[in-house]
Amino acid sequence: MFAELIARLGSALTAADIPYMIIGGQAVLVHGEPRLTKDIDVTVGVGPERLDDLLALVGKLGLEPLVDPAEFVPATFVLPSADPATGIRVDMILSHSPYEQIAIARVVFRTVGGEAVAFASVEDLLIHKIVSGRPRDLEDVRVVLIKNPGVQHDYVERWLRDFGDALSEPLLDRYRTVLRSSQP
Repeated sequence: MFAELIARLGSALTAADIPYMIIGGQAVLVHGEPRLTKDIDVTVGVGPERLDDLLALVGKLGLEPLVDPAEFVPATFVLPSADPATGIRVDMILSHSPYEQIAIARVVFRTVGGEAVAFASVEDLLIHKIVSGRPRDLEDVRVVLIKNPGVQHDYVERWLRDFGDALSEPLLDRYRTVLRSSQP
């Protein structure tokens, strides 16, 4: 179910020339270990000015928007939709911030359902999960760190320092705490 939809999603985004990366639980499956996840989160490297293109893509994939896109997307930069056949939710997070452009340029491709699909790099997945900070996300960080000993910690820490300063949150401390707990 998920693999087929992820493959179709990756293929359609590539064909539409929309840069993207799969994030969230699906990326944890690639970089960590199997776990239950009920949705597909994808960051797209475009802003609301490409909403019509995204809606055409959603329609082509047979997905149904869960909100009024004209009102919701410009306010939230999220286009939530679902596959009516499976009930799988697909959230497209619109972004063309400098960080997201860099993160999308660093994607790793994995073959899913015969298609090359772009997933967030290990480092960018860690950044997303630390910023989110929910207990499930912090456990994902711990597992991903254990499974990927070659993490570029300087890259992760640089962005977490910047985001932590901007958000007035101790993101770097949060990361270092989870990092220590992941080491033998």
